[in-house]
Amino acid sequence: MRFDDADDMRRECAERLGEKAGRQFAAMARRGFLLDPPTDGARATGRCRLGGPALLEPGTPWPEVEGIPLSLHAVVDTDALAPWLGDHLPTRPGLLNFFSLDPDLPYEQYSRLDDGPEACRVIPADPARAVETTAPAPARSYPATPVHAAEVTMLPDSWDVEDDDVEFDRDEHWGAASLILDAMGDLDGNTSGSHCAFGWPDTSYAFWVTHRDDDGPAVHLLQLPENGDLGWGWGDAGTMYFTIPAKAFAAGDFSKARAEMRCC
Repeated sequence: MRFDDADDMRRECAERLGEKAGRQFAAMARRGFLLDPPTDGARATGRCRLGGPALLEPGTPWPEVEGIPLSLHAVVDTDALAPWLGDHLPTRPGLLNFFSLDPDLPYEQYSRLDDGPEACRVIPADPARAVETTAPAPARSYPATPVHAAEVTMLPDSWDVEDDDVEFDRDEHWGAASLILDAMGDLDGNTSGSHCAFGWPDTSYAFWVTHRDDDGPAVHLLQLPENGDLGWGWGDAGTMYFTIPAKAFAAGDFSKARAEMRCC
């Protein structure tokens, strides 16, 4: 669920869930962005883009798994996003390069390699030192598409909410997810087909994507749906989600980032 105005979000939560549960659910909101090509006078946001060459510091090796180079899917300019993210961005990693294993590999090879953590990588780079780095063969290069990052406030999917997160009537609902589905379901922001950074992922597979540990749900970094214009896709209506454990995100350790592909 996404909102252009945080006050509207808090008001909707209170009216639909009651004062206490509404406050608890609203407290789970995260700031994020919708990433779209600039239109109607909007400009590209910093150096954010889909596809194109990577922006890496000199000497940074191109990521690979068992000798197969990964493909660069996006670059996110966190310096340009920092004013909106505020405390949601505890460190300043500069540019984030998002790589994953190309799904166009032969099925048997892709399935074997995609099981490991090295099948995706998020590599930060100092904007002052980063240089355009072309993908080595046989990694695919996608058309460079600058994007505008539109500020939004996002609430978690119902399946991202656990029973201890929100107070609910246990005689009326089988769980917190049931309460959110009933009360908030018609406010679906329809971002499941959108490119999004930070915030929350929009997916009915949320409980597989935002894994929880002792520090809470994983931090959502990037959502990449299939894109025919760019030439990438992950199965039937597939989407790639990049996340990172909350503790690693707070420390700026992007080596712990992971990717999940979900499709119908």
